Amino acid sequence: MSEVRITHIGGPTALIEVGEWRLLTDPTFDPPGRRYFFGLGTSSHKVAGPALPASELPPIDAVLLSHDHHGDNLDEAGRGLLPSARVVITTVSGARRLGGRARGLKPWTATRLEAPGQPTLEITATPARHGPPLSRPLTGEVIGFALTWKGQRHGALWISGDTVLYDGVRQVAGRFQVGTALLHLGGVRFPITGPVRYTMTARDAVELCGLIRPMTAIPIHYEGWRHFQQGRDAMEREFARAPEDIRSRIHWLPVGVTTAVTA
Repeated sequence: MSEVRITHIGGPTALIEVGEWRLLTDPTFDPPGRRYFFGLGTSSHKVAGPALPASELPPIDAVLLSHDHHGDNLDEAGRGLLPSARVVITTVSGARRLGGRARGLKPWTATRLEAPGQPTLEITATPARHGPPLSRPLTGEVIGFALTWKGQRHGALWISGDTVLYDGVRQVAGRFQVGTALLHLGGVRFPITGPVRYTMTARDAVELCGLIRPMTAIPIHYEGWRHFQQGRDAMEREFARAPEDIRSRIHWLPVGVTTAVTA
């Protein structure tokens, strides 16, 4: 099985359909207008709502939650839908906080989703660091996810999670052949911490695609919040300066539209 359907719902939130499996990344379904606090004096306003309300989602088999402690990756409405999912896969510390059916993974450990008549999905946690060196005790644990199953033609479906570009992320290139990459971008910054970035920029994405060489790289996590410092227009200008071999791999998903990609 090589075709995957992806719906970019907004921000970091995407619905991924593999056969009959329904996976949801970092659920954020609150309406716009609210201010969220992230710690260390940082905060942001949500300026756009989801393209699809939580009430219109199909039944969710698994929520892939890169981290649970920031409202731009798990807001109140997103938290409210977690009990309806068969399982929530997240960080070890996040699983302790959430309890219930949450499974915690350390980087490079894996879990499986299995059901009769469905391809077995293996989900491997990948490293992420949500800020500069030595920031993890302050910004908390984050992971990405590499999804593999029998019948993939081009390799894993990889979701980077909220991370800067650093050696842990670069290691994905040596561990997986990646067919489709969902990259959390936006170049997040906050006035109180000055030039420090907490997620990747388009320039980082260009470097990363040169290493990982996915068939398809899909930007997400770049719109809907004021702390996203690099929106689509700025990223497109950066991508336009990249080599053609990299530019041809970048594909934008219209928010709210379901698109089929080959994994």
